[in-house]
Order: sequence, then structure tokens, then C-alpha cells
Amino acid sequence: MTFRISPARTADCGILVELIGALAEYEKLSHQVVATEAQLRAELFCERPVIEAVLGREGERAVGFALFFHNFSTFLTKRGIYLEDLFVIPEARGRGYGKALILHVARLAVERGCGRFEWAVLDWNRPAIDFYESLGATVLSDWRICRLTGEALARCASMPPIPGAGARPRAAD
Repeated sequence: MTFRISPARTADCGILVELIGALAEYEKLSHQVVATEAQLRAELFCERPVIEAVLGREGERAVGFALFFHNFSTFLTKRGIYLEDLFVIPEARGRGYGKALILHVARLAVERGCGRFEWAVLDWNRPAIDFYESLGATVLSDWRICRLTGEALARCASMPPIPGAGARPRAAD
């Protein structure tokens, strides 16, 4: 079978949601998935999308995906690419498809003049960590991801501002 990578199309949103579900199952996080095909389509194909996705296909069958977006490094004063998810279905693993997907996104980062390409990995996922290190990636042990979601996010957003600091800054002229 021939493997190829192509940008996601609107017609691919259903399979992308299925692959996201399979990724969540692998990561033991299925209970967190609320994504729908319509939501994903709205985010990927809106007037100013902030996410991109590519699909890896074996023949016509989608067997993997990478979903990513631009971030920014203040230290480098350059955009970067953040890989939100990389996944290959279990029966297609061991054929180099995951490597092909990550190299595709790395090439996009270089073509776009990005200063870095980064992602997170679960600490228990030793095969992924070994794979990423084999590509030359450094797994940063001194950084931790912080996250606000749901009620905690709403509670934080509703906290009163610090006196004198409540005004929103104006854009620079």
C-alpha cells in the first residue's frame, strides 16, 4: 500500500473525530472527549482557523493524523508549531507512518520560519518518548503543563481584578 499525507478536508472531519476517539482510548482519556464532527469542522474550516490537521492515508484509508497550531516564543520572537496530537491506529503502527507525520509537520515548521516545534507526551508513554528522542527531541523534565478547564476556568475568569489592575490594556499605537 502507498502511504501519503494530505491536509484535512471538510469531508475528513468524521474520520478525524473517530481517530481522536481512538487516541483518547489509547491514552485512557476517553471520558474527556466531547468533540463532534460539526465542532471540528467549524474550527478547521472557519474564516480564520487556528488549527490545522493532516491525515496519513494507506491507500484511501485514513490510518493516522497530526493536529497542530502556531504558538509563539517571546524569547525567540518567532512563531512555533505546537503538535496537539499525533496518532496512528494500532494495526498500522511499525510502518513508519508516525515518523512520516511528525517529519511532515517539522518540515512545515522550517518552511514557515518557525523557531521551534514542540509537543507534550504522557510520562508513562515510554514508546513515544523513545521515538521522540530518536528524532532528536528533548523531553523537558523541568516544565509542567498547567491547565484550567470547566468550573475552574469559569471561577478563575470571574475572580475580581486586583485593585488598580482591572483595566484592560490598550493596544500600542
